[in-house]
Amino acid sequence: MTTLMLALLLAAGPAEPASPPPAAPASAWDPASRTAAQREAMKALDFMDGAWRGKAETDRLPGGFTHTERSGTLLDGTVRLVEGRSYDEKGGTRFNAFATISYDPARRAYTMHSHAMGYVGDFPLTVRPDGYSWTQPAGPGAVVNYTATVKGADWREVGERVANGGPPVKVFEMNVHRIGPTKWPQEGAVGPR
Repeated sequence: MTTLMLALLLAAGPAEPASPPPAAPASAWDPASRTAAQREAMKALDFMDGAWRGKAETDRLPGGFTHTERSGTLLDGTVRLVEGRSYDEKGGTRFNAFATISYDPARRAYTMHSHAMGYVGDFPLTVRPDGYSWTQPAGPGAVVNYTATVKGADWREVGERVANGGPPVKVFEMNVHRIGPTKWPQEGAVGPR
């Protein structure tokens, strides 16, 4: 989102979702029920829709910088796309990350598939009433826990590294404000003619 994340650089342990996610369809081959369950589950992340701008800081890219997020859905609302981009003072791209978020009705679980800084990974995502959380491995005996909170038009995400059971150390913080809607990623699809 960090992107969700200033992603793979850098959500906290699982918390209860706002409401139980949709259950698996009755049979293994039931595309209509599966997509309906996915579409319903993705509504829990509607708060991410739009374009966002603000500031981010990370221990790996010192000095605060302008950070943006944009988020929307594809595949009839069953998959969410999120792009995060940070800019230096001259407007050059300093960081860029991209993620897809999907929901598997059979497992009743969300997954974030993320690309950033040459890394790629799949991470369980926990949806909470006020945001989401996720965790990524960060070396032997270490993880980074990310916690995102969205209140109205403000989205804050913090990443804390925990190594070998030690205390959490903040390695990332993003504070962005919703600046409006976005037609991304649906706008610009290639038409039939």
